Amino acid sequence: MENPKYIAYYRVSTDKQGQSGLGLEAQKKAVESYIKDGDLVDEYIEVETGKGSKNALKKRPKLAEALKGCKKHKAVLIIAKLDRLARNVHFISGLMESKAEFVCCDNPNANRLMIHMLAAFAEHERELISTRTKEGLAAAKARGVELGKTGKEVLSKRNKKNADEFALSLIPVIGEIKDSGHKTVDTITQQLNSRNIPTARNGSKWHIQTVHRLLKRQESFR
Repeated sequence: MENPKYIAYYRVSTDKQGQSGLGLEAQKKAVESYIKDGDLVDEYIEVETGKGSKNALKKRPKLAEALKGCKKHKAVLIIAKLDRLARNVHFISGLMESKAEFVCCDNPNANRLMIHMLAAFAEHERELISTRTKEGLAAAKARGVELGKTGKEVLSKRNKKNADEFALSLIPVIGEIKDSGHKTVDTITQQLNSRNIPTARNGSKWHIQTVHRLLKRQESFR
């Protein structure tokens, strides 16, 4: 039986990352690990910000080339992580409508519905961060704090620091859960709830989108 064919798509978010290879090595390792019994036909590296949803494919010429290559070689588009494609549900929907077969190394068993949901969660997270930042700035202004670019940066860094510290504290717990055989976002969510592991907002229940954000943040520490 012929080995499955793959075309890899890697995305880095800035020119600096593209030149330094920052983040690229981890993506390549994930892809290489996944396709042990497959053939890597080609690789494409995109350097862009990922912002904006209109004409997304036009803004990503390397992705467009990769998709053409998949059609030509009857190959599967493979990416290391879902957020390397986009954190925008409209973009993911457009890709799915292109009929291209693709797989995400961080969630290879996810069907199209789940991938669509994860993209929606990622987009929702971005909107929440924006809303919380605006609310925090408004509250500070109401207290008489003079806010400018520096004030916004301080608030943003504080929110990120708190989220990073919480994610770091749960690395041993997540590691134990994965070692026990629960490696999908869904089963990890179930385990966190069954073990009564508190969320960042004590007392609330773990949800798939919350765990997805947590795992993504922990992955960024590597």
